[in-house]
Amino acid sequence: MAEEVVETFRPTSGRLMGYLAIALAVVLLVAAAWPGDQGFAPYVVWGLLFAGVLAWASMLRPGLWATASDLVLRNMVTTTHVPLASIDDVVVRQVLAVRAGDKRYVSPVIGRRLRELRPMRQEKEGTTPATMPYPLFVEDRIHHLCERARGREGIDMHSDEQFARAAGVRQEWAYLELVALVVTGLGLVGSIVLAVV
Repeated sequence: MAEEVVETFRPTSGRLMGYLAIALAVVLLVAAAWPGDQGFAPYVVWGLLFAGVLAWASMLRPGLWATASDLVLRNMVTTTHVPLASIDDVVVRQVLAVRAGDKRYVSPVIGRRLRELRPMRQEKEGTTPATMPYPLFVEDRIHHLCERARGREGIDMHSDEQFARAAGVRQEWAYLELVALVVTGLGLVGSIVLAVV
């Protein structure tokens, strides 16, 4: 049974474009199937299907949340559970990156634009959680959750115990998305080859 979610972090970008891409693909597919219409070439239909699946997997599927013991990073085709006590660094640049043990895990859910990448010390001075930019709030919040998890487990920062907890990272594959990407991708390539031959 899945552990209860204690905090969910809302995405900072990508959702609107994902919904628009899927809506456009659906509208064009309906137009292709409309009775009495000539329709589209098979490679266009396969291309629309592939684009819709890709938009779902890359822009709408990703998520980031915390349970009592793990930080969960759901990306395009994987979901990674990183024990909070094992995380020794959290940084938000263009994407959120956490380090546990000797590995780095990233999430595109939280990020900052290039023009926002000023030194963090300048941004945090004189701010409260209410006035802090949201990506920095998420960074601070994850730091806090990690500190609490280490306190509960009696683990010191940068200790051998913390490094050993990184062995508890587990990753699950998103088989449905992988199969959909492979099938629609092969359909697109196959229909292009048949059109050219």
